[in-house]
This record gives sequence, structure tokens and C-alpha cells, in this order.
Amino acid sequence: MHAFTAIDGLVAPLDRSNVDTDAIIPKQFLKSIRRSGFGPNLFDAWRYLDAGEPEQDCSRRPLNEDFVLNRSRYRGAQILLARENFGCGSSREHAVWALYEYGFRCVIAPSFGDIFFSNAGKNGLLTIVLPVQLVEQLFREVEATEGYRLKVELQPQTITTPSGKVLSFDVETALKERLLQGLDDIGMTLEHSDLIREYERQKAAEKPWLFPDPD
Repeated sequence: MHAFTAIDGLVAPLDRSNVDTDAIIPKQFLKSIRRSGFGPNLFDAWRYLDAGEPEQDCSRRPLNEDFVLNRSRYRGAQILLARENFGCGSSREHAVWALYEYGFRCVIAPSFGDIFFSNAGKNGLLTIVLPVQLVEQLFREVEATEGYRLKVELQPQTITTPSGKVLSFDVETALKERLLQGLDDIGMTLEHSDLIREYERQKAAEKPWLFPDPD
């Protein structure tokens, strides 16, 4: 996965509480085991006026012009501002994949569904928890200012608003290092490849029948 260090991104406000993973990526799109191809179907039932199906050409589908992500002022947004309990519901990683492929690199909310929060960090999506009052203030500023951007820096754990105000956020140390280095679970395992090879060498010497000759 790609490392996350900092972004200076356009903010899109999703003014809905308890957005569950079925809304983020509906169940009919979960047949694929690939991590790609989900971006066009992010918030599918809200973005489009028709019923979406897998492998459908979304470029020809009628858009719901009232949905926030279909408004031209939020096109290309990299930061999603959300309400409490974002990502509740089932454990599907596809929800994170869809958000990431669409272009989001950070989601800010007062709270997240626990499993979604964990999945996000493992797939390079930074989730930031801020107090309700601060999130409410950001919603007001975003809606009042077209082109509203935030600068999010992971190393100092800060968010800088257009006015220059700096907000701090917490992030678990292990998660921070994972994001900064761009390491998913496989990448973290491969960090110990020398130890793994040495373990396999020792076991092959002790119990060669567990390691048959590939020929």
C-alpha cells in the first residue's frame, strides 16, 4: 500500500450519521476478491438514480445531483468529513477499498465503527477522530467556503485549516508507523523475512520431511 505522510486536500462533507458499510459499498458488488474496481460504486445507492450492478458502465448511469459527491465543488476531494459512527455495520474491507479508489485518503469524524477503523489503517486510509464540536465547526466552514482544503500531516499529527488554525489528533503509535511506511499486513510480515528464512532453515534441518524436495 502507499505510504501516508501528508496531504493538502479538498474536503467533501457527508452530513449523515451512522453511515454503514452497506451504504459505502452495497452488497451486490462484493463478489470480486480484487482490491480494485470499487471506486465507481462508492455510495452507489446515493450517487445514482438507478440500481447498480457489478461490471456496469457507471459513466452512462443517471446521477443524483443532490448527493454531495456529485456536486462540482467537491470533485476531486481527498478528505471526507463525516458524522458519528461512520463505517458501522459489517466487516467488509471493500468499504475502505472503495473510498480509497475513489480518491479519499483521509476520513474525519467524531467516531467510527471499530472494524472499519481497523480495516482503514491496514489499507492506507487515515481515519481521524475529532470532538463533535470541532467536526461541527469544520462542517460549517466547508459548507460556507467553496474550495475548502485542509492540510493533514501525520508525523506531527496536525490538521491545518485555511485560516491557519492548527488542530491536533491522536493516532496509535503502531498504526502511525504502519501508515508512514506504507506497510500492510504482508509488508509488515516481510519486514522479518530474514528471521522467517532462518526459522525455515532450522526447521528443515530438524524435520526435513516437512519440506519435501519440489522436484
